[in-house]
Amino acid sequence: MTTTKVAAAHLEPVLLDKAATIEKVLDAVAEASRQGAELIAFPESFVPGFPVWTALRAPIFNHELFAAFVQNSLYVDGPEIAAVCKAAQHHAIIVSMGFSERNPASVGSIWNSNLLIGSDGRILNHHRKIVPTFYEKLLWTPGDGHGLRVTATSIGRLGMLICGENTNPLARYTLMTEAEEIHISTYPPLWPTRDSASNGKNYDLENAIRIRAGAHSFEAKAFNLVVSSVFGPTSARALETLGPEAAKIIDSTPVGVSMVVDPYGDVIGDVIRDEGIHTWDIDRSAVLETKQFHDVSGAYNRFDIFDLRVHRQRVEPIRFTGESNSPLAANRELEHAARYPTDPVDAEPTVSPTKATFPQP
Repeated sequence: MTTTKVAAAHLEPVLLDKAATIEKVLDAVAEASRQGAELIAFPESFVPGFPVWTALRAPIFNHELFAAFVQNSLYVDGPEIAAVCKAAQHHAIIVSMGFSERNPASVGSIWNSNLLIGSDGRILNHHRKIVPTFYEKLLWTPGDGHGLRVTATSIGRLGMLICGENTNPLARYTLMTEAEEIHISTYPPLWPTRDSASNGKNYDLENAIRIRAGAHSFEAKAFNLVVSSVFGPTSARALETLGPEAAKIIDSTPVGVSMVVDPYGDVIGDVIRDEGIHTWDIDRSAVLETKQFHDVSGAYNRFDIFDLRVHRQRVEPIRFTGESNSPLAANRELEHAARYPTDPVDAEPTVSPTKATFPQP
């Protein structure tokens, strides 16, 4: 069976509220499953929303927003991720979720991350955006190459990149060389780069998405599931303190869209602008025919001329020698109890970079 239904969660998060946004994630997972989807993808940094204020106000005025954003970011071994894993398992659906990830080695360091969770609740891939883009550097730490990989699943070989990573030909080529069939591209609700009162051109996110999604689908000969979030009234209220000038820039900035692009580079069905769970049926067999034309990870390349090396090791701030476990690993239960005093450790999944397992009831 090569036909599958995929879903995009084209939704507004509850900005700076991880608990409320996780509830929206769980509801969306259930709804996508009811609609027959085997995969649902959430946007970039869906939990706890995208930090658009970094584009709108100088950092010396954003200390409270930074603190709130970090406090509402998620530990990968925390109860919020565990709840999403359980939902994926319960509804037998693959989940791709963008989130802001807290660093266990630092109380103030965060990554722009994405998890691919299998329909059995296991974490299949954990990716951290390799370079935060432009003003995102004011918040997020650069990631590493550990998550630059394609995962074999029941619906095909899945890869994903976060927003501007889809502009990086080396990152995209890395996924092409692992026989990627379905690519997931995640985006924010908008990405302002200019005040509308200036003479310059503001960033048109929809246009950028169309260019990048079409290019990757055509070059990889893969389907591309694109998902952006929504900036609506809830997000506007959360950022009221930025003032009317910031609101004016937001109102004049082009917004993101969600869509599916086929291996020919054509958009399938509608381009999504309205909030909701949207689904498409795709047939992976279409990939094979197009591989005859340009297979850049196979016959249509010269590996005797070009040589690309990708370092996939997880970057850590320190490595200890002479101990069987690092202090962080040895004290995991104590740290978890301090972090989540009402959540027992034995009810939380044991997470490695590649999988999570749940205790049996």
